[in-house]
Amino acid sequence: MLCDEGHRLKNMESQTYQALNGLKAQRRVILSGTPIQNDLTEFRKNFELPILRGRDALASDKDREASEGKLRELLDVANKFIIRRTAELLTKYLPIKYEHVVFCRLTPAQHQLYQHYSTSEVMKRLLDGSAGTQPLKAITVLKKICNHPALLEEKDLQDLAEALRPGFDPKAIQTVLSGKMLLLDRMLTMIRKTTDDKIVLISNYTQTLDLFERLCRERRWGCLRLDGSMRVSKRGKLVEKLNDNENKQDFIFLLSSKAGGCGLNLIGANRWVLFDAGARSSMEGGSTETCYIYRFIATGTLEEKIFQRQAHKQCLSSCVVDEEENVARHFSLENLRQLFQYTGDHALRHARPVQVQAVLQGPPAGAPPEGQINAGASAADTSQWNHISQMELSRVADIVLNKSSHDVVSYVFQNKSHEQVARKPTEKKSEEEKDDDYAPGKEDDDE
Repeated sequence: MLCDEGHRLKNMESQTYQALNGLKAQRRVILSGTPIQNDLTEFRKNFELPILRGRDALASDKDREASEGKLRELLDVANKFIIRRTAELLTKYLPIKYEHVVFCRLTPAQHQLYQHYSTSEVMKRLLDGSAGTQPLKAITVLKKICNHPALLEEKDLQDLAEALRPGFDPKAIQTVLSGKMLLLDRMLTMIRKTTDDKIVLISNYTQTLDLFERLCRERRWGCLRLDGSMRVSKRGKLVEKLNDNENKQDFIFLLSSKAGGCGLNLIGANRWVLFDAGARSSMEGGSTETCYIYRFIATGTLEEKIFQRQAHKQCLSSCVVDEEENVARHFSLENLRQLFQYTGDHALRHARPVQVQAVLQGPPAGAPPEGQINAGASAADTSQWNHISQMELSRVADIVLNKSSHDVVSYVFQNKSHEQVARKPTEKKSEEEKDDDYAPGKEDDDE
């Protein structure tokens, strides 16, 4: 029995788990691109606390020593039944991929809205732990402000009316009201004018896709859209249109992250934008051309806190599953409690992960030298990526992002997947290379 998306089986009480457990099978194989979740409870309770304590940025030498001991003990158990493979096996066959985490400034309107809501009575009651408060709703409101004020519901707009500048029209596409939307508008304009590239815009929310669609209509850009409301029978036709090289008109593909990941083969696009912090942190483009992946994050906001948590989770995966040592400790547990605190551009040094400290104080050991584009760094450890401050945006390798980022971007993390090594047409693999491709312990990652 082969089970893909195996991380969904963590709850033994679920119907899926019980149904699969009831099947008779001599061999059971679980496939997953998500080796661990946000904690380590799925491994063993007695491993979780000492390992997490040792990964804390403020951990003592004794805590770190105890953590390493527990990690070694856990690995001795896990390695008996886990085969781990990463995308490194495929790099020699794939085009180069540039990944960028782009931190976008809030516009004055967004800044006022965010500050106003963060200090509102609703938020005060929430942080005081008062009964009847709705943390998830507060998170959703802040995420909408980060994307664009036009996404706010009518009731929220009434509550935040005094923070909105005169002339705000929720029905109009005012890209100047959102740092992320302004950057996206500039990039799409440049892509359309100077290239034949196609781009996939990904969001968690259909409301944001609606906003993208309105922007495309206003700019007279051809676009395709796939979200959860579309029947499976029609999805294939949309994918075919995107992948058709003769179709130059529809160069934008709007995709809901909740509808994606269902076997979609979007090889016609070589640029991907993850517009929301909650979208998947890694996307693999299937284009034969150089691929560019961008992740937009609103500087100093809840989105940056989410990014920090995801970086923390990926580092735990590197320690527990990949046996990596000296993985960067991004922040302390106390930092995680500061979810709703807005730090903005003026407090970059406060409660920020090690990567941002590198932007301000110089890169950590192992980071690429000044002016050199890093290649092959782990996606799980962005501390080894290029760290580019606002004053150095000319170092961004992608010309589209480079020319569009002025006065909008605070800083950028940049990584290049690998250096292209061309294999001669007549060159064949040696027997050792063939054996090495399938050797246990070699790593692959189906994310």
